[in-house]
Amino acid sequence: MNKTVKRILYIGIVIVILGAIIYPKLPNGDSSAAAGPAVRPKLTVDGLVLAGQQLKNQINITGTILADESVLLNSEVAGKVSEILFEEGQFIKKGKLLVRLNDDEIKADLERLQFILKLNEDNEYRQKQLLEKEAISREEYETALTTLNTSQAEIRVLQARLEKHYIRAPFDGIVGLRSISVGSYLNPGTSIAELFKINPVKVEFSVPSKYLKLVNVGDQINFTVDAYTDEVFEGKIYAVEPQVDPQTRSIKIRALAQNKTNKLFPGQFARINLILEVIEDALLIPTQAVIPELNGKRIFMYKGGKVISQSIETGLRDEQNVQVTTGLSPGDTVITTGVLQINHGSEVNIRFN
Repeated sequence: MNKTVKRILYIGIVIVILGAIIYPKLPNGDSSAAAGPAVRPKLTVDGLVLAGQQLKNQINITGTILADESVLLNSEVAGKVSEILFEEGQFIKKGKLLVRLNDDEIKADLERLQFILKLNEDNEYRQKQLLEKEAISREEYETALTTLNTSQAEIRVLQARLEKHYIRAPFDGIVGLRSISVGSYLNPGTSIAELFKINPVKVEFSVPSKYLKLVNVGDQINFTVDAYTDEVFEGKIYAVEPQVDPQTRSIKIRALAQNKTNKLFPGQFARINLILEVIEDALLIPTQAVIPELNGKRIFMYKGGKVISQSIETGLRDEQNVQVTTGLSPGDTVITTGVLQINHGSEVNIRFN
């Protein structure tokens, strides 16, 4: 092949390459180029039309079940146990005799004093008759009267001592496990058993002091205990400690709960739900709709087919929703999905759930 033919081939190849590059850019060279840039489809987002609804400001705390009344039964005097008149775990009425200590000696002393009292009564009577006849002086009669009064006082003291040998229930309740037996020798203060009044029971718990103005006597609580996790018990606050714990900055509260079936026991752990306040017509939006900013928070609204950016202020929140206090009104449509893919003025398709 001579040089002329080769030159022609090279020129032809160059022309073909240049044509392949230039032709697509010509106005009529490609139908897709004539159609212009592709139109991006509108983003579909979810919307929520706001309406006022009830919002409960509530907190969940833990507490302890306490007996309404409890007392450690013990003896005021020393003595040997003669009788035990209760069964462990038994319900007993106020005033029931539970334990009797040996009282033989004190009864004998009381009987002796009764004889002395009778003698002194007779002597006082005779002296009074003689005084009326002026056979004795007033001083002699008053001596006899004083002796009589002293005997009566000694008997009352002995009767009080005798009563301390009988240990009785101070209120209605259930007696616990005893720590003594018949024949045991008790010293003053020796523990016998514990008595519990458990209907109603008290529920003791603490709340942060910032909630102090929202907690009132009469407020209701709901709570559960480990033994009955599926059952919710109710109680009412009856007392608020008039001081804040300086260590925890919390305030102690007690509530009363009925316990007619005896399901609740002192010492149980309670999980408590306390409703601090109920807000009517609150505006709630999903937490994912809120966009935090340096100086506040904002959301996107849907209005007239376009996205509108709106600053808001929030209040209470729960696991899913947050209360909007400023910036929105009932009837506004809030965009709840796709908030990171849109901007103010964007056109979107709205979808309502």
